[in-house]
Amino acid sequence: MPAISRLYVRLPNWVGDVCMSLPALHLLQKAGLRLTLCARPWARDLLAGLPEHDFVALRGRVREDRATVAASRRALGREGRDARGLLIPDSLSSALAFRLAGLACAGFRDEGRSLLLRWPIAKPAPALHTVQVWHYLARVALGHWGLPVAEQEPGPRLALPLTGAHIETAQALLRAHALQDRPYLLIAPTAVGLHHGRAKVWPHFDALTRVLQAAGHIVAMCPPPAEVDQARTNAPTATLLPPLGLGAYAALAARARLVVCNDSGVSHIAAAVGARQLTLFGVTQAGRTGPWSPRARGLGSDLAWPEMDAVRAQVDALLTES
Repeated sequence: MPAISRLYVRLPNWVGDVCMSLPALHLLQKAGLRLTLCARPWARDLLAGLPEHDFVALRGRVREDRATVAASRRALGREGRDARGLLIPDSLSSALAFRLAGLACAGFRDEGRSLLLRWPIAKPAPALHTVQVWHYLARVALGHWGLPVAEQEPGPRLALPLTGAHIETAQALLRAHALQDRPYLLIAPTAVGLHHGRAKVWPHFDALTRVLQAAGHIVAMCPPPAEVDQARTNAPTATLLPPLGLGAYAALAARARLVVCNDSGVSHIAAAVGARQLTLFGVTQAGRTGPWSPRARGLGSDLAWPEMDAVRAQVDALLTES
């Protein structure tokens, strides 16, 4: 097999999933591969600090994505002809778009994709965390390609690198709201959609915010534009900050004393930058999709949300940690 000049990596379509793929991306880069990250447009900013990579924005439509990837390969000339692909999501459409773009790919062989893959890979044990599953995918692919595997398990941190622009944008927002020298708690009282028909938002953010404010804490939130109204409804007394790009939001989370959130994209962004965080579960399984960070704590389960008193006690305990 010729040397891999470029690896096109199809990333997942959700913010939290992109964060959980970071250990796999780090492993691929340690093997000496030059990466072209293929993802939804918002991921460009989130991953801007990742070194030595290119980015191709995809829309999730097979014909358009095929044309976009094929054009990227043509622009690289010979380097593009010797490229390969790795598919992190296990959808049929992602495999089809890369195959039609002429890429020989590795990926999980679910969804009847084996005929579209040069290196179909069976999924590991179902009890693994998603971070471990995707790290395993990268390890097995590197083995197929005869490339070095620097580690057999993902490290304890997602290690999202921030850019200077991310940090400065977050700092400018804090200065504009007189928060640059004041400690604050960051809450994320929103989540899009339902999970198996059940709401993904802990129902007591308003009560928690008021209790914390009464104790002298600044409680801030910075929802995306589409979730501002929901945030106002769920925590009307919290300090509402204007929306930020994902990279600057990650810098804002890293600066917070504590991030309190649902099991959502915010939970994984906070984990990606090593923020102290409390993630609340009520409809999802922490063992599969919980935040991957030694500074993360969780309460609740996929069967029931935690009670207000338990959350308040855990917040107080976390705020006393050094």
